[in-house]
Formats: sequence, C-alpha cells, structure tokens
Amino acid sequence: MDNNQKQGQSVDLPKADVLTRLALSDSGFVFDPVTGNSFTVNGSGLAILRRLQQQGTDLAAAVAFLCEEFDVEAMAAERDVIEFANLLRNAFK
Repeated sequence: MDNNQKQGQSVDLPKADVLTRLALSDSGFVFDPVTGNSFTVNGSGLAILRRLQQQGTDLAAAVAFLCEEFDVEAMAAERDVIEFANLLRNAFK
C-alpha cells in the first residue's frame, strides 16, 4: 500500500514545493509569498506544517510524528492530518 493511501482512500498531501515556500511564524501565522494568501493555524497545525516542510509529504511519517508530539492515537492523528491536508490543498488552488 502506498504511504499516502489508507483504507483504500487516496490522500493527496500538499506538494513539497508549495510547503517549502510558506513562511511560518511561531504564533501560527502562515504566509504564501507566491499567492499572497495568509491564514493562521493552531499548535498542531503548525507542528504538522513544520514537519511536512522539513521531512516531506509522507502521510505515515506525519501521523507518527503527530502521535509522538501530541500523545494522540494513530486513528485520530491520521484523520487530523488528512483533514488538514485537504484544507491546505483548498487554500492553494
């Protein structure tokens, strides 16, 4: 099974080049200098974005990181990462 596929569901994480161009502040402010879009994220969203920027767009690794960082169950972490990825993709259309 592909790293970005779970339970028969395809998961499209944001592309690495999109993620690396984002400017992130410690307060959760996110700015895309290419589109001019900006938004804010909570602590877990910021952690996921930083993890994806640094380590790439591997769903399983992002879920494992979230489980370890925030002491959450894998199912909840996977759901959160997938939901967040969908929000990010929509923000960069």
